[in-house]
Amino acid sequence: MDEVESIFIKHFANNDSKKAMKFLKPQHNKESHTITFFVGLFTGSFVTLFTIYAILAHLAGIFNSNLEMGYMETVYPVFSIFTLLSLHLFMYGCNLYMWKGTRINHNFIFEFSSSTALKYRDAFLLCTTFMTAVVGAMIVHLLLRANNFSRSKVDAIPGALLLISFAVLVCPIDMFYRSTRFCFIRIMRNIFFSPLYQVLLVDLFMADQLTSQIPLLRHMETTACYLLARSFQTHRYDTCDSGRAYRELSYVISFLPYYWRAMQCARRWFDDSDKTNLANMGKYVSAMVAAGARIAYARQPHNHLWLCTVLVTSVVATMYQLYWDFVRDWGLLNPKSKNPWLRDQLVLKRKSIYYMSIALNVVLRVAWLETVIGFHAGKAEKKMLDFFMASLEVIRRGHWNFYRLENEQLTNAGKFRAVKEVPLPFRETDSD
Repeated sequence: MDEVESIFIKHFANNDSKKAMKFLKPQHNKESHTITFFVGLFTGSFVTLFTIYAILAHLAGIFNSNLEMGYMETVYPVFSIFTLLSLHLFMYGCNLYMWKGTRINHNFIFEFSSSTALKYRDAFLLCTTFMTAVVGAMIVHLLLRANNFSRSKVDAIPGALLLISFAVLVCPIDMFYRSTRFCFIRIMRNIFFSPLYQVLLVDLFMADQLTSQIPLLRHMETTACYLLARSFQTHRYDTCDSGRAYRELSYVISFLPYYWRAMQCARRWFDDSDKTNLANMGKYVSAMVAAGARIAYARQPHNHLWLCTVLVTSVVATMYQLYWDFVRDWGLLNPKSKNPWLRDQLVLKRKSIYYMSIALNVVLRVAWLETVIGFHAGKAEKKMLDFFMASLEVIRRGHWNFYRLENEQLTNAGKFRAVKEVPLPFRETDSD
């Protein structure tokens, strides 16, 4: 130990022992319990408010046939946006917790500064704050509606909540995790304008998250239409459900995340001349074809030709995706591995967890079968089923994230680093 210290002081600290000890001596920053307190506070508030909302919704009979149209068209899309976003943040918080516990240096891999990067408590705080605010707004909306307030003003509450959230996202004041918000905006810019920007791992990772949030994007499209068409004032809810332009826009929204991801693969192939990126681009093209077939079948549910097309394209896309998940992204299913059908290096000690994760990923990948089975349900029940399926995909993506970064640290799977060695988490210090 003394020899290592003397070598480090001589060659890396210019014989300055005080400077060297800043790096070598383990120091733990004092952690405040304030965030933990507010996470618990908002979690309890969310559970309480949601219980109140469920009771009020039942008493008000908002899902009755004569009331569900206006409520589900004005309220459901906006609140689904926040709920799916909060669920994704919760899963990301779980990822951060697991990455920290297994010493996967996610900040190094994503090239984040450890001083400003989100920690798992921060992610949990954001998701609980979102959900508390959303459920509180749902209760206010329900109470004002029950007391016969002007429906045009009451139904504007969800849209106002969305606009306030967007204003907070772009707010330049140094508060509410400004560095994280601006980093998110910069990453989204790089994704939107693919393939103009060089692809970094964090851009690729975020674009993969968007492919699991297509329902959220569709809800944003619907909400924007209702706000711009002022349907919350006219109560003509068929304005945004009919028309060729709306149908074409629905196709575009469903394809965009896959298109962005495919363009990233094309840019990486152009930069690196690695044909693996072309094969990866093929996966997203197959997903676009399958998504288009399912949308067309949803509009013509009794057309047997479209049913056959959906089955063929979806099976091909699913098999393609499963292969890439397990072999490329996770680095598993290696028949020659010393760990049967896994990989030589594993972070988790219990191998059974990997086998269970493989099975779970397969089950969640074939959730598209629900669109083929076609359950007979009312409009409200159908929307709730769609929300449930969208939530399952978000959970699958959060589950995928852990193994993707584990494989990246162990094997440099994405080939974003010049070396395979990743330093273990350490405290970053100033050069002073």
